Amino acid sequence: MTAEEINNLLQGSPDEMYRALLKELGRYVYVIVFNKLRSCGTNEDVEECVSDVFAELFIAVEDGNVQDVKALAGTIARRRTIDTFRKLSASGRKTVSVDDEEFPELVDAINVENASDNNEVRRILINEINALGEPDSTILIQKFYYNRTSAEIAKTVRMTASSVRSRCTRAMERLRTSLTAIGITR
Repeated sequence: MTAEEINNLLQGSPDEMYRALLKELGRYVYVIVFNKLRSCGTNEDVEECVSDVFAELFIAVEDGNVQDVKALAGTIARRRTIDTFRKLSASGRKTVSVDDEEFPELVDAINVENASDNNEVRRILINEINALGEPDSTILIQKFYYNRTSAEIAKTVRMTASSVRSRCTRAMERLRTSLTAIGITR
């Protein structure tokens, strides 16, 4: 919509100009606002911001200094949306004193002791697998860490698939024995 068309509509009927602007730019403005506010605002916040954008756009158009309405609408929408985003983000932050009796106890989702134990078991397991030697260590790592089939492993270690399966079975038995000797039974 050109500035001349807007002026003609404004001279004839301002209501028609408002409807034409809403029809032409409504989706454009809504997309700009929605893409920024969807992470922190509600649908009502988005609608309110779109209304504010059009109110500001209508005032600017009535003043008559508009050359490119779509560019102006985009600029107003981005600026108004950023202001609304900042307002909503700031209102979501509440400062609570640690001394407050209603301050919730912080619960750690990670059990450090279990995580440390698991890491230690993993380290021991890898060391024991490597102690089996080649090609047994490669076969076990390929099979259980990388979920490769016996045929895929066979190509890597230049063996037949049946040889890989039998070596895997024997290596697992030796690994189980060495881990039991260390005290790991799970």
